[in-house]
Amino acid sequence: MSTGAIIVIAVVAAVVLIALLALMPRMRERGRARKEERDLQKRREQAASRHREEADSRIASAEAAERRARIAEREARRERAEAELHKERATASELGLADEEILGTRESARWADTTTAPDAELATGRDSEGGLLGRFAREQETTGRRS
Repeated sequence: MSTGAIIVIAVVAAVVLIALLALMPRMRERGRARKEERDLQKRREQAASRHREEADSRIASAEAAERRARIAEREARRERAEAELHKERATASELGLADEEILGTRESARWADTTTAPDAELATGRDSEGGLLGRFAREQETTGRRS
C-alpha cells in the first residue's frame, strides 16, 4: 500500500473517531431521555392503576350504601304502612266498628242492642245535629239506665 492510502485511511479513521466522540454525549443523552420516558410511563401506569382500584373500591362501597338505603327506605315504608293501619284501627275503635276485637263476639252481641245511634251516624261519627258522637257518654247513659 502506498503512503497516500495509509494517510487517507488514518484520516478517515480519525474523522470517524472524532465524529463518534462528538456524538457520544448526544447518544447518551438520548438513551437517558428514553430511560426517563420509560420510567415516567411506568409511573403513569402505576398511578392510573391505583386510581382505577380506588374507583372500583368506591363504586363497590357506593353500591353497598345504595343497597342499604333501599332496604332502609322499604323498612320506612313498612313502618309507615303499619302506622296507617294502627290509625285506621284507632278510627274504627272510636267509631265502634271494632267492638268485636275489644269485647269478643259474645259481649259485642250484648252491646249491639244498646246502641241508639243509626248506622249512618256511626259511619260518619256525627249525630243528627252535626255534633260528634260521644260513644262513651252514650255507653254511660245506657249503663246508667240498666243499673
